[in-house]
Amino acid sequence: MVAQVHSMESGVQGITATPPTSTSASASASALTDQIRILIVDDHTTFAELLTGSLDREPDLCSVGAANSVASGIAACLELSPDVVVMDYHLPDGSGLVAASAILARAPHTRIVILTGDPALEALEQAAAIGVCAFLPKDGSLATVLDALRHARIGGFIVHPSLVSLLSAKRRQRSEEIPFLDLTKREIAVLRLMGEGSDVRASAKTLGISENTCRGYVKSILAKLGAHSQLAAVVIATRLGLIPAHHA
Repeated sequence: MVAQVHSMESGVQGITATPPTSTSASASASALTDQIRILIVDDHTTFAELLTGSLDREPDLCSVGAANSVASGIAACLELSPDVVVMDYHLPDGSGLVAASAILARAPHTRIVILTGDPALEALEQAAAIGVCAFLPKDGSLATVLDALRHARIGGFIVHPSLVSLLSAKRRQRSEEIPFLDLTKREIAVLRLMGEGSDVRASAKTLGISENTCRGYVKSILAKLGAHSQLAAVVIATRLGLIPAHHA
């Protein structure tokens, strides 16, 4: 049974409301009470239609509509007030996380499930910080998606094991590509002072060395980090964890 929804008059392109199939007002009201109402935001029409059909075959799930962009997804969510939004990470006019953030700012009780075909660690971290409930591979099984839609909860964060494995492998590969940096203790000390904003004169005074010696350390640090300036060296060193982030 598909929950009845009102037609949209927002004027935003790319929104499709699912028409009701209930034969009575009482049946429609029952569907609204018993079923999890889901909005699909995906610019791949075939995928959206297949998912809609799958949802409407489940007794406890129903599709209330579809949108195909960040703008139309936000508008549709505010108009239709779904329980759950299942959203593609890549949309024609931006990231699904942008839409998720805007939706949660206006409707914080909405549960959002992000689907992605190209996972990135940064996207996963951002999704968790925003308040997304689940982050799943788009090429995963239908059963996995349906299970996530049923169990997504505000404050929780479901990540499919395949994404965890893939991201862990990417992180290991990234770390293996970072060259070993044989910085001396004195160079690390100079680098930390650079991160704190000290110039050569101040650093030399703090460390009790001559300015010329300090300049030599700075030159060596830049060469080892492949940096063209002290600021670039600090940024690189912070990213590599050589100095605390709060010094950057």
